[in-house]
Amino acid sequence: MVLTKISANEAGQRFDKYLKKLLKNAPESFLYKMLRKKNIVLNGKKADGREKLYPGDEVRFFLSDETFAKFSQKPHEGADLQQYVQAYETLGDLHILYEDDVVLVVDKPAGILSQKSRPEDISVNEWLIGYLLSRQALTADFPATFKPSVCNRLDRNTSGMIVCGKTLAGSQYLSRIIKDKSLEKYYYCIVHGKLTAQKCVHGYLYKDTARNKVSVYQHEADIPEAFRKDCAYIDTAFKPIRTAGNITLLEVQIFTGRTHQIRAHLASLGYPIIGDAKYGDAVINKRYAKEGIQGQLLHAHKLVFPEMTGQELPGQVSAGLSGMVVECPPPAIFEKLLQ
Repeated sequence: MVLTKISANEAGQRFDKYLKKLLKNAPESFLYKMLRKKNIVLNGKKADGREKLYPGDEVRFFLSDETFAKFSQKPHEGADLQQYVQAYETLGDLHILYEDDVVLVVDKPAGILSQKSRPEDISVNEWLIGYLLSRQALTADFPATFKPSVCNRLDRNTSGMIVCGKTLAGSQYLSRIIKDKSLEKYYYCIVHGKLTAQKCVHGYLYKDTARNKVSVYQHEADIPEAFRKDCAYIDTAFKPIRTAGNITLLEVQIFTGRTHQIRAHLASLGYPIIGDAKYGDAVINKRYAKEGIQGQLLHAHKLVFPEMTGQELPGQVSAGLSGMVVECPPPAIFEKLLQ
């Protein structure tokens, strides 16, 4: 018999989802058969898998050690843990803007990945686990059924706020408010051109996955027939904050969160972001490269969390998050260019 106890990191998910993660190599039919036959029980009682898990719940597996080992996730090995330690040591103490028991907001510098795309990459995702291990907020034997992770992505050369789930409840809450767009996200960017009016602009975005590049069309009638079914509606608002010569600092809010939306949408309107190698102006970028600008001047600077009552907030999520505003100043180069 194997006994496991549900940790705060794992609580909040359905029982069957927990089992599918823990016994990753077992067929679903096997898991439900074991539930029916009471070979897997929750808190000493028969379960059907739809139950919600809470911290301290006990799961008993009346399976042989060999069967459990065959179907279960491998425990974390030294090499697995080393990648998190290395990421934390490499990236150092990133600026944490907010942290509680379940969520964390960190300022990601430009040039760092939000999530790795290759096995050898180092990203904020690995840094997060390394940070929690260093603070003993996570132990080396943390469960295979949940890993803390980032819940939103910024492009490598975009700086600013990344929201992270430290527990399953935190990740579920953040994922929900990002998906339903109730988490308001604001960005600063410096564009070429002088803008004086606040605008809300719409369009349609097509993503070429092979090239990791998008195209923006101002009107539906402009979309080539071959792309029409794969285009997504986009909605972007921008407000001029300051101008200096022929550049403008904009505050941008996006309502639809598509790949490269801000960069491509502004470029399609004739206001490319300074330093943007993919959608910007090469001649202009070359000029600013002499001032040390190597990537797009785009920064996620403010988050506004939705107002929620106690009943709407998941049990482990702090009521202090309701209506909370988190701000993050842009890099010093923004101010330097605007002088």
